Amino acid sequence: MTELLKWVDRRFQFGHTVDYIPFFMERLRATAPRLEEATVRVPEDIMEVHENGKWSVKEHIGHLSDIELLHDKRLEDLRAGRALTPADPENKITVAAHHNQYPINDLVYHFRQMRDNFLKQVEHFSPADMERKAMHPRLGQVLSLADMLYFIAEHDNHHLTAIATYLRKHYP
Repeated sequence: MTELLKWVDRRFQFGHTVDYIPFFMERLRATAPRLEEATVRVPEDIMEVHENGKWSVKEHIGHLSDIELLHDKRLEDLRAGRALTPADPENKITVAAHHNQYPINDLVYHFRQMRDNFLKQVEHFSPADMERKAMHPRLGQVLSLADMLYFIAEHDNHHLTAIATYLRKHYP
């Protein structure tokens, strides 16, 4: 199998319209159950291993929670007509959080709470807000709300794939 493509090297097709929002919302709702299913029977110590300098399973999940704060800010940016808040390319919050010290159930639960809050915010967007667009700083592209949800779903899937790849190798 090939090495997973780095997140920053991924390319995306944007231009999604409002009618795609329900489909992307459903993908976003599915992340927490997928995390739970992937980790429910795996011993904690296996999910704390750093392989080849990469994040552990727990750190991947913690990162998904950490970045929900960025998603919340970006919703505010979109509504306010501002450029989207840039991500921290060094992921300082995730590094400082020491996610390996927490039980996996707590990490998944925390992510689920953060994601549910995000989805509730999107559900309260007015039709006019759903049509707004904003510049993504790293990508240099204008994103609609649907594009932003697609981008988040792809980010989730990137980490889900990294977790699944690691677990298939170390906990078949």
